[in-house]
Amino acid sequence: MFYGDVYGAISGDSMTKKSYKVLGMHCTSCPLIIESDLEDAGIKASCSYARGTLDVEYDESRVMKETIEKVVITAGYALSEG
Repeated sequence: MFYGDVYGAISGDSMTKKSYKVLGMHCTSCPLIIESDLEDAGIKASCSYARGTLDVEYDESRVMKETIEKVVITAGYALSEG
Protein backbone atom coordinates (compact mmCIF):
# COMPACT_ATOMS: atom_id res chain seq x y z
CA MET A 1 0.00 0.00 0.00
CA PHE A 2 1.12 3.54 -0.67
CA TYR A 3 0.03 6.39 1.59
CA GLY A 4 2.26 9.26 0.49
CA ASP A 5 5.90 10.30 0.38
CA VAL A 6 7.66 7.14 1.54
CA TYR A 7 11.00 8.47 2.71
CA GLY A 8 10.58 12.24 2.96
CA ALA A 9 8.76 12.10 6.29
CA ILE A 10 11.41 9.97 7.96
CA SER A 11 14.14 12.62 7.92
CA GLY A 12 12.22 15.91 8.37
CA ASP A 13 12.90 18.66 10.89
CA SER A 14 9.41 18.74 12.44
CA MET A 15 9.39 15.20 13.75
CA THR A 16 6.65 14.18 16.18
CA LYS A 17 6.79 11.11 18.44
CA LYS A 18 3.70 9.29 19.70
CA SER A 19 3.00 6.04 21.52
CA TYR A 20 -0.05 3.82 21.16
CA LYS A 21 -1.48 0.59 22.51
CA VAL A 22 -2.19 -1.89 19.72
CA LEU A 23 -5.19 -4.19 19.99
CA GLY A 24 -5.59 -7.38 17.97
CA MET A 25 -2.01 -8.60 17.64
CA HIS A 26 -2.01 -12.39 17.96
CA CYS A 27 1.54 -13.43 17.02
CA THR A 28 5.10 -12.14 16.70
CA SER A 29 4.63 -11.43 12.98
CA CYS A 30 1.96 -8.81 13.67
CA PRO A 31 4.41 -6.05 14.68
CA LEU A 32 6.42 -6.66 11.52
CA ILE A 33 3.34 -6.13 9.38
CA ILE A 34 2.43 -2.93 11.22
CA GLU A 35 5.98 -1.54 11.03
CA SER A 36 6.27 -2.33 7.33
CA ASP A 37 2.92 -0.77 6.44
CA LEU A 38 3.67 2.38 8.45
CA GLU A 39 7.14 2.73 6.96
CA ASP A 40 5.56 2.47 3.49
CA ALA A 41 3.50 5.51 4.52
CA GLY A 42 6.62 7.46 5.57
CA ILE A 43 6.23 6.83 9.29
CA LYS A 44 9.12 5.48 11.36
CA ALA A 45 7.66 2.73 13.54
CA SER A 46 8.67 0.39 16.34
CA CYS A 47 6.05 -2.12 17.43
CA SER A 48 6.25 -4.65 20.29
CA TYR A 49 4.10 -7.77 20.47
CA ALA A 50 5.17 -8.46 24.08
CA ARG A 51 4.16 -4.98 25.29
CA GLY A 52 1.33 -4.46 22.81
CA THR A 53 2.71 -1.04 21.95
CA LEU A 54 3.54 1.04 18.91
CA ASP A 55 5.99 3.96 18.94
CA VAL A 56 5.97 6.18 15.87
CA GLU A 57 7.96 9.14 14.64
CA TYR A 58 6.74 11.22 11.71
CA ASP A 59 6.93 14.64 10.10
CA GLU A 60 3.66 16.49 10.80
CA SER A 61 4.22 18.71 7.78
CA ARG A 62 4.01 15.63 5.52
CA VAL A 63 1.98 13.00 7.37
CA MET A 64 -1.34 13.48 9.15
CA LYS A 65 -1.81 11.79 12.51
CA GLU A 66 -4.95 10.13 11.12
CA THR A 67 -2.79 8.29 8.59
CA ILE A 68 -1.30 6.21 11.42
CA GLU A 69 -4.72 5.00 12.52
CA LYS A 70 -5.82 4.39 8.92
CA VAL A 71 -2.77 2.26 8.15
CA VAL A 72 -3.09 0.18 11.34
CA ILE A 73 -6.85 -0.36 10.90
CA THR A 74 -6.35 -1.36 7.26
CA ALA A 75 -3.82 -3.95 8.46
CA GLY A 76 -6.49 -5.41 10.79
CA TYR A 77 -5.61 -3.93 14.17
CA ALA A 78 -6.91 -1.19 16.46
CA LEU A 79 -5.13 1.63 18.30
CA SER A 80 -5.62 3.52 21.52
CA GLU A 81 -3.42 6.42 22.58
CA GLY A 82 -1.26 5.90 25.57
